[in-house]
Amino acid sequence: MSEQSPPLPQTSALDPVTQAFPRLTRAQIDRMRPLGSIRSVSPGDILFEVGDTGISMFVMLSGKMEIVQPDQTGERPVAKHGAGEFTGEINMISGRRSLVRGRVTEAGEFLDISPQNVRTLIAKDAELSEVFMRAFILRRLALITEGFGDAVLLGSRHSAGTLRLREFLGRNGHPYHDVDLDTDGQAQELLDRFNVSVSEIPVLIYRGTMALRNPTLQQVADCLGFNNPVDESQVRDVIVVGAGPSGLRRRFTPLRKVSACW
Repeated sequence: MSEQSPPLPQTSALDPVTQAFPRLTRAQIDRMRPLGSIRSVSPGDILFEVGDTGISMFVMLSGKMEIVQPDQTGERPVAKHGAGEFTGEINMISGRRSLVRGRVTEAGEFLDISPQNVRTLIAKDAELSEVFMRAFILRRLALITEGFGDAVLLGSRHSAGTLRLREFLGRNGHPYHDVDLDTDGQAQELLDRFNVSVSEIPVLIYRGTMALRNPTLQQVADCLGFNNPVDESQVRDVIVVGAGPSGLRRRFTPLRKVSACW
């Protein structure tokens, strides 16, 4: 199938939507080709599913796809991608589970780039690093703002436990839907569905199937897969917690392996 040259953006490069969903130039795509493989796709192909890990980033050389999030009523549309655009958000870097489903809507050819090679591009190509990281961060912020998460938090603003979980989810940048039992008139339906009593709040409902009653932070982290990317088989000499720009400026003696957490 012949490739289509990506059309030029019709909006300002400073527009937030343009920055979250930029179109790559032919030169940028050519620099990515050695680290990817061409994949022919057909309408209806599911390229990644909610809960998947280690998913590739796909660059549309031709064809189209849509990003949706399944819910109890069907699917919520999240985004659409066309020629020259690419998939992925901050999970591409963190290695956490996918929050969305990616489905092909128009046949074409996609450039399939593994997560490891995406990280290689970000580390070695300053221009692409800026494009990818800006888009990934803005897309995650949009998921948080619109509540496109896989969890529902049932609680009260007067509950210390609820505030603790809200802060934890916020610090970890995890999208979720917040249901305030003090003001939400439909909250009782959720409580009844999962046989939850008011004494058990806060409650975290995961993917509409699992209810964690007054959970610990460790239980929440395990449920949402926050710790899954940690490879315990790897030996590390140093772990840097809070790896901001100022925290990594000092020179260290070369080590076998260093991990950074933020």
